[in-house]
Amino acid sequence: MDSPQDKGYLHIYTGNGKGKTTAAFGLALRAVMAGKNVYVGQFVKGIAYNETKCAEYLPSIEIHQFGRGCFIDRDPCEEDSRLAAIGLKASKEAIECGRYDVVILDELSIALYYRLLSLETVMEAISTRAPHTEVVITGRYAPQSLIDMADLVTEMKEVRHYYTKGVLSRNGIDR
Repeated sequence: MDSPQDKGYLHIYTGNGKGKTTAAFGLALRAVMAGKNVYVGQFVKGIAYNETKCAEYLPSIEIHQFGRGCFIDRDPCEEDSRLAAIGLKASKEAIECGRYDVVILDELSIALYYRLLSLETVMEAISTRAPHTEVVITGRYAPQSLIDMADLVTEMKEVRHYYTKGVLSRNGIDR
């Protein structure tokens, strides 16, 4: 029988505080440095953020984006739903195949919140993961049913943030 150390767990990083994607990429870095293979599917993102550059330096990490820019300042449209569906299909294959030790579904909770994907389809995809595959879901507004399904849930809580004082992103530090 497999030990608890061999089981792939489900992590959720959610909440209104900063650091969900950063925490997931920190876990990815630790996994890669331990000789593991990592797949990152970024939902609703289509911008080359600084963290995506790590794939240039770390051949054991693959990053795929399934979005058009970022719709913080616009409403999602049918194209966003289409890209999210493509992303879920590709991510489901990564979850099932057994090749990846860690699969990160970055901003998946946001895709669910904006109804780009159905919760049932996402839960089915997660439930088909290879036994050793760790799955990490990030994004605000994680639905309660995913939280209930998870083995580890971290809620990032904003206490104070300099954005509220008009300080924009400082490239390389907080984006």
